[in-house]
Amino acid sequence: MNNGRPSFNPCRGTRREFLWEMGAGFTGLALSALLDREGFFTPRAGAASPLLDSLAQPTPPPRIRAKSCIFLFMYGGPSQMDLFDYKPELQRRHGQTANLEQRRRSVQAGKLLGSQRTFRQHGQSGQWCSDALPHLATQMDKIAVIKSLYSDSFAHGSAMLQMNSGRIIQGHPSMGSWFSYGLGTLNQNLPSYVVMLDPRGGPISGAANWSAGFMPASYQGTVFRASGQPILNLDSAAGLTPPMQRDLINTANALNAQHLARHPGYSELQARIASYELAFQLQSAAPEALDLTHESEATREMYGLNDPRTDHPLALGPAPFGRQCLIARRLVERGVRFIQVYHGGGHQQQNWDAHNGVEENLKIHCPEIDKPIAALLQDLEQRGLLEETLVVWGGEFGRQALVQGAGDGRDHNPKGFTYWVAGGGVKGGTSYGETDELGHEAAVNKHHIRDLHATLLHLMGLDPNRLTYFYGGLNQKLTGVLDAEVIRGLLG
Repeated sequence: MNNGRPSFNPCRGTRREFLWEMGAGFTGLALSALLDREGFFTPRAGAASPLLDSLAQPTPPPRIRAKSCIFLFMYGGPSQMDLFDYKPELQRRHGQTANLEQRRRSVQAGKLLGSQRTFRQHGQSGQWCSDALPHLATQMDKIAVIKSLYSDSFAHGSAMLQMNSGRIIQGHPSMGSWFSYGLGTLNQNLPSYVVMLDPRGGPISGAANWSAGFMPASYQGTVFRASGQPILNLDSAAGLTPPMQRDLINTANALNAQHLARHPGYSELQARIASYELAFQLQSAAPEALDLTHESEATREMYGLNDPRTDHPLALGPAPFGRQCLIARRLVERGVRFIQVYHGGGHQQQNWDAHNGVEENLKIHCPEIDKPIAALLQDLEQRGLLEETLVVWGGEFGRQALVQGAGDGRDHNPKGFTYWVAGGGVKGGTSYGETDELGHEAAVNKHHIRDLHATLLHLMGLDPNRLTYFYGGLNQKLTGVLDAEVIRGLLG
């Protein structure tokens, strides 16, 4: 034993490992629960035991700030120096040659590309925001902008996985799964973790971005479709009354429980049992939660639901994303713990991947998100929900300071990029960290994205070092094996 943690012995397991394995069966379930409550197993920050009902509400942690999180994910990698990270030196040196790392360990000469956006300082805080986001610019006193993040991958798929799960490879739980595991659910009628995708398609690395990984399958995200029936196969078969359906589910669950008794620890089967129960409740709860006809016309207008599409063939206008942001607010009101909304789908100019021209990319996507996000922040504040709702904005990386191609394209850049957070104990009006004078690399108060993850966990009342899940002989964490630092400069 070492500091209360089980040591690994390939020939002889410890008493803790023996009891852990014994607890995977029904005979040891009660004992495991008692030992877990007493802290015999590795302590976790208020997390429910994976051997128990994975959707049950655990004992709340002593320091709760935010109850829910809305993660607005800009798929493709938005350009920091054209939105929030104003770089006068880059503007001054536009067209000059500079040697910068354009891919890992590949330093090449290229021409600097200054932003064509106009920047102004906004609000009492004087935070910089470009004219690409005029509605969001009015909300800068609510948000904390982090300008000095960096990550490890130049590729979309692995960079997205790292941002969502802390790892660049598949198989690890996503952030929403960690929050659901650590905090439990606030409701019994809706999923604890919801994902909404852009109508143009999902991210390149797919469902691994909202997977539960090695955790029980019930912690994975539930995808609400962008059009048509939000949840497939939710309606009961024709002629099947609610009492008949209830009896059918009870029978199926009883059979599944018998099978589970012969296959203890099979989390997919446990998740299936829980999903049948949840689906039964969803038949009434989901339509009500997603029905926007109950919203006032003023609210619908505020989110841009009545705004027309722009004339660019790839642009959708603000209505689709605005509808998802409004649904996100309604889900928070109904106790959904983690909502992730993806903006951008397909390839390149269909998302924030500005290889073929950053100006065209901004003109497509900024009007799609600008009004809805500003509305979401105002709406949450007006309803008294912003202090208990953490709103997060960003993508898998940023963009290069150098021009790509013959036009005004920008390539991927994980060496320095911007995120912002609002609500949930965040100190609004904060500008934290800096990139270098060209906006290319994090330079002042640099933070790896594991520190962002640690900060989000902290703001949700979880200790990033104590929230662990025992798997593969290790106490796994969202923040990985390296030390992670909470970004104190963001905290209110």
